[in-house]
Order: sequence, then C-alpha cells, then structure tokens
Amino acid sequence: MNHENAQPEDGCGAPIVVQRATGTGGRRVTIRARNAGIAHSDADLVEFLRRAGLPDAGDLLDDPRWVEWQDGRPHEYDTTPPGHMDHGAVIR
Repeated sequence: MNHENAQPEDGCGAPIVVQRATGTGGRRVTIRARNAGIAHSDADLVEFLRRAGLPDAGDLLDDPRWVEWQDGRPHEYDTTPPGHMDHGAVIR
C-alpha cells in the first residue's frame, strides 16, 4: 500500500498517538483513541499498525498527519538516560 498520497480520514489530528515513555520503559500507543499496546521499539509500533490494517506503516512514523509523538523524541522508547546501565534494556 502506498501512503504517499494517503491522508488520515477525519482530519482532526493524527489518528496514531505515541504517548510519553513510561517509567518502566516503552510508550503507550493509541490508534483512533483505542489502546493498541506498549511499544518498546519502532518494530513494535509498526506491528500494532499492521494489526490495525496499515501493512506498510513504517513510512508513516515520521508523518505528523498520521503519528503524534507526545512528550519525548520520536523513536525513543526508553526513559533511562544514555550511559545508565539499564539504558536500552527492554523490561517486559
């Protein structure tokens, strides 16, 4: 599916919201206000979007019409500072 010319349906903001990182790692993801899960990586996020019917969602992650990254840098899922012994660890 080519998303170059595709646009979100309702035009009321991005339908995909990646919330701030949690204290235990990962970011909660909602799709059209429905909980999709906790993403610990872009791969997790893309999988949630695939399950929601967007098979080629990887190219949408940097499009603000589709994805809103709240309180933090896009593509960062860890709350521990770089250099900390737990930085980058996936806690499940």
